[in-house]
Amino acid sequence: MIFTSWGIWGFNERYLSGFYVGNLPLGECLFFLTVPYACTFIYEVLRYFVAEKYVLKQTSLINFLVLLLLIFVIITNYDKTYPFTTSIFAIGFLAIHSFFITKEKLGYFYLAFAVSIIPFLLVNGVLTGSGIEEQIVWYNDNENLGIRLGTIPLDDFIYCYLLLFMNISFYEFFKQKFNAIK
Repeated sequence: MIFTSWGIWGFNERYLSGFYVGNLPLGECLFFLTVPYACTFIYEVLRYFVAEKYVLKQTSLINFLVLLLLIFVIITNYDKTYPFTTSIFAIGFLAIHSFFITKEKLGYFYLAFAVSIIPFLLVNGVLTGSGIEEQIVWYNDNENLGIRLGTIPLDDFIYCYLLLFMNISFYEFFKQKFNAIK
């Protein structure tokens, strides 16, 4: 809601239902219910069907490389709200993940992130204008990295990482708390 009110991104009225929650279209609000659920489902399916021996074992190295990338984004784009904010929050979740997610589960997180990139590219591609006359979601390039993969702002990959990381972190935290009560 804040980013929409600040003009960091917005929505093409042509594609909207006309129903809003605050300044967000209903579809955007539903996004925050369906996408985290779907990504958590991907995570659990992978945990169930993929043997641990096939899960990434280099999570510490991956975390370090992601951390370096995020720090680079922050330093070089401190004046751009979208990458700065998402990178700060992603670093926060990287910093606290060790309290809630074991390395084994973190390996499954990275696997789920890799799998979730496939539907992300398809759906976000359409939302940002691939294959349609006008984009559904627009971005203010003065507030993002200004780099796109096709029509998708590169910043959205950081946001996707953050969204999945937040949801898996909270999911594992509450699952652990629930199991401790049993």
